[in-house]
Amino acid sequence: MSQTYIPKRAMLIFAHPDDIEFGVAGTAALWAKHGSEVVYVVITDGNVGSHEEGMTSVRIAEIRRTEQRAAAEAAGAKECLFLGYHDGLLQPTLALRKDLVRLLRRYKPNAVICGDPTVFFPGDTRINHPDHRAAATAAIDAVFPACEMPLLYPDLEAEGLTPHKVNYVYVSNPREANYFVDISETIDTKIEALRQHKSQLGDWDPDERLRDWSGQVGSKVGFRHAEAFRRITLKPDEETA
Repeated sequence: MSQTYIPKRAMLIFAHPDDIEFGVAGTAALWAKHGSEVVYVVITDGNVGSHEEGMTSVRIAEIRRTEQRAAAEAAGAKECLFLGYHDGLLQPTLALRKDLVRLLRRYKPNAVICGDPTVFFPGDTRINHPDHRAAATAAIDAVFPACEMPLLYPDLEAEGLTPHKVNYVYVSNPREANYFVDISETIDTKIEALRQHKSQLGDWDPDERLRDWSGQVGSKVGFRHAEAFRRITLKPDEETA
């Protein structure tokens, strides 16, 4: 399926700074451009993501938060939230699930985008980062059923964070995509957002690679550039579906 749906509110939940930009920033930028309130949730600070001699985990965390904020701003996101979990040690714990439920109930997104927890080997030369799988598992478990169960977290209810049912979950880079978002009008924005992650890119310019990747995906459904998802419908969005 390929069509244009713009959620009123969207939340993107990923493990590291730059995960969103590599994977789904074209969709985030498209939705934001057309009026969606887009919130980024970055679970870790990417605080082991450096091979630079003399770099510390505290310093690289600060650098990467700054870069991620700039990338979110470039894409038009309304907010960029950091949970501060340790890079490389992420687990889909009950504590993380509750942290995410708290945010889901606060922002009440119609659509949630996350990674695919089932993908271990994206290709013959890659192993999916365990933090990616952990973040995806935690996000999905927070969306359903935890976020919508009124008796599960009475302390959150007491804070005024009432249960919420998400309309759609978009699982990025799935084995079997059933939904394609045309990002032809935001591919330039996606590239510019990724360029903000200077500590990770070094001298590499992502322009050609991102255009090639999104072009290959788009060619499957007749778009110049696209991002692919498995979209799960939990409740049709009557307002904007």
